[in-house]
Amino acid sequence: MDSPARRRLALLALALGGFGIGVTEFVTMGLLPNIAADLLPAQYAADPAAANAQAGWLVSAYALGVVVGAPTIAAAAARWPRKRLLVGLVSVFVAGNLLSAVLPSFELVLVARFLSALPHGAYFGIASLVAASLMGPGKRARGVAFVLGGLAIANVVGVPIGTHLGQSFGWRSTYLLVTVIFVVTLIAIAIAVPLKPGDPTATLRNELSAFTRAQVWLTLLLGSIGFAGIFAVYTFVAPVVTDVTGLDEGFVPWVLVVFGVGMTIGTFVSGWLTDRSVKLSLALGLVGVGLSVLAFALTAQTVPGLLISIFFIGIFAGACSPAVQTRLMDVSHNAQSIAAALNHSALNVGNSLGAALGGVVIAAGFGYLSPAAVGVALAALGLVVLTISFTLDRRTSLMPDSRVVGS
Repeated sequence: MDSPARRRLALLALALGGFGIGVTEFVTMGLLPNIAADLLPAQYAADPAAANAQAGWLVSAYALGVVVGAPTIAAAAARWPRKRLLVGLVSVFVAGNLLSAVLPSFELVLVARFLSALPHGAYFGIASLVAASLMGPGKRARGVAFVLGGLAIANVVGVPIGTHLGQSFGWRSTYLLVTVIFVVTLIAIAIAVPLKPGDPTATLRNELSAFTRAQVWLTLLLGSIGFAGIFAVYTFVAPVVTDVTGLDEGFVPWVLVVFGVGMTIGTFVSGWLTDRSVKLSLALGLVGVGLSVLAFALTAQTVPGLLISIFFIGIFAGACSPAVQTRLMDVSHNAQSIAAALNHSALNVGNSLGAALGGVVIAAGFGYLSPAAVGVALAALGLVVLTISFTLDRRTSLMPDSRVVGS
């Protein structure tokens, strides 16, 4: 980089992409009843809960797109110049969100959400590698957290604004706003991010070799399980606010702000903690997920309980991602591009699984708080997986200590 100022501008450009992704991924939760009423009118009139549960498929479709796109794009494009790849990925975001805003039916919007998610994991993976190189040795997790911080801040600012916009002017206006955010991101990356070569030694075979390592699979599994517990609850936060806590739909954006503040705090604290101990950060994150969703189930009938519990759910949602991503980069060895992207596959498997399981228990008639029981069980299962992973570490001495080493 030419100067510290230009380095900061490049990091901000990368974080802006994370901000746009955060809005497009999370705003659907706040607008779920609006989308259901518009795209599934007959079902919504007959059974709003069932229509909301079906609209949750949009969340699952986006998550599935991340899962498919992250390893595929990252492995195939590991040799590409990183700036050119980032520009291409953001261009797909522009097209996918524009289609989400204009397509007329539920089925077509479902496809558009899948397509718009394909570059998600690869963007975060490549942007995190670029940010880590800009930050320098010993600050790798903080570079990852900076990019992910854009996603977290989206939950403080972008998602509540997008939710209010969608409630006031129709949910399609929100996806048009997201399209504009990605256009600005495209310009910012083209101007500010320096030319970064891809890895000239990378091959598709080397990148895919990550899938031969047991620790990679265990890390992906614990990331998926942890986030499934969060999204089983968070996907249906809008109907909880209106039907359980008994508040007006206009209060939903404020609940999302509280979640976003927690997520932002969790992301940056996790970046600091993960640079010191990856294992401690992972363990605290999973314990926190279980306790926070349990608190949500017990207290969300009241306004203070709702706000406090959603704040802590946000903290541990933010805390999981930098720790899982750094762990993946450690255990994947020479498959760095695909490892950095696989984090988002894992988290969005969790996103999809959590939304689906939450929808199942709601559709079965157990109420909007019932997904919290799913969340507690999944967090407990995640701790079991984490224990297995740590035990394997001790047996194989794969990682000499729990500290992050410079990239």
